[in-house]
Amino acid sequence: MKRRSIPNASCANATFHLALLLLVTASPSFLQHCLARRESHHRPPPSGRSHHPPLPAPVMPPPPPPQSAATFSVLEYGAVGDGATDDTKAFADAWSAACAAGGASTVLVPASYVFLVGPITFTGDSCEPNMAFQVDGTILAHTGSPAWRSGVLTQWLEFKNVRGITIQGCGTVDGQGSHWWSGGDSAVAAEMELDSDRAGTSNRPTAVRVFQGANVAVSGITIRNSPRFHLTFDTCRDVEVRDVTVSSPGDSPNTDGIHLAGSVGVSIHHSTIACGDDCISIQDGCSDVFIRGVHCGPGHGISIGGLGKGGASAAVSGVTVQDVTLNQTMTGVRIKTWQGGSGSVRDVQFSGVRVSAVKTPVVIDQYYCDHTTCSNRTSAVAVAGVVFQGVAGTYTERPVYLACSDAAPCSGIHLANIQLAPVKCGGGGNHLDGPFCWKAYGDQVKPVEPPVGCLLAEAP
Repeated sequence: MKRRSIPNASCANATFHLALLLLVTASPSFLQHCLARRESHHRPPPSGRSHHPPLPAPVMPPPPPPQSAATFSVLEYGAVGDGATDDTKAFADAWSAACAAGGASTVLVPASYVFLVGPITFTGDSCEPNMAFQVDGTILAHTGSPAWRSGVLTQWLEFKNVRGITIQGCGTVDGQGSHWWSGGDSAVAAEMELDSDRAGTSNRPTAVRVFQGANVAVSGITIRNSPRFHLTFDTCRDVEVRDVTVSSPGDSPNTDGIHLAGSVGVSIHHSTIACGDDCISIQDGCSDVFIRGVHCGPGHGISIGGLGKGGASAAVSGVTVQDVTLNQTMTGVRIKTWQGGSGSVRDVQFSGVRVSAVKTPVVIDQYYCDHTTCSNRTSAVAVAGVVFQGVAGTYTERPVYLACSDAAPCSGIHLANIQLAPVKCGGGGNHLDGPFCWKAYGDQVKPVEPPVGCLLAEAP
């Protein structure tokens, strides 16, 4: 009997492998199907029973606490928000609760409500740093609050001894200033040239004041119609103001936009200010101040001073004003000091200043006086090391005014790339003055238009 031959095992294996390769190549879904079946083999049956013990659940970190745990809405503390009910106590209680909670707590002034609030001080003595005061609704000054009757209050919303405070939001702080402007200060309001040193006699309050603060940020909010100054930083360190809007009529008296006093390390940028006085006022004790991207007008411009009033000593240094625009303001950028004072203003730079229909764009005035007459004094706050660079646009009265003291002449005044032209009026006939200098020493780098030939080259 003839034996049947058995095929070579290696040939059979090769044939099988080749067939398998062709199958996988021709049908890619084959491999996927196999993998899927393999996975399904290890899944528990639909009944939920498994032949193997279930895998332990992964250990997940606990969820973060909800935001509301650290947020204290004034509504939760009795505020009504109808614009007629006095919500002052609710604001005080919400602040106290946020302070007591510790950590980065937030006091919330919610949107779509109008809260009537009288004078109040938010004290940070018992608060942890890095609190937030979130203004999304409207805070309206309670002009009828009995607290005003004392006649001694000079601020409405005050933040005192705060560290790491952020005042932010998209809401509005409305001081209802017309209540004060049309009252005892009506005669003062008529004086369109009134400056921030003349405070009036009725103790009109500042809308928002930060006193003895450190690491302070204010952003996003609108402050309007303040009885007096809109936003004040007094004796503060490390301050940032950005994207803030200040709005009050151009004839509102003594309504500085942002007022700095005794504050160091201040940055103000990308904000819009319209008011009846200085858009930004920088007073005694300020240094390391940086201002950029601010639009000013109406108003009296961006000013250092007035300094040295009543024979006082004053010091301001390290001020940079950059890339700002001023529209129909009384002055552009200026330094103003009273006669009889002492101290110094030094290391100041104004650059990238765009002016439109500004009365006098470039000003140093060591004879500043907000009364009809002021007595002559021999001493003065010294002014040195001031740069005006890249000032361009139109003026309505005089392009440059550098009136320096006989006793303490200005030194180190640098003019560069000044291009100022009179505004073109259709009717004509308006009187324009040329540049004025007195005891002003420095240098010029062309172009300087119009030429300031009165600037003395020799050092005093």
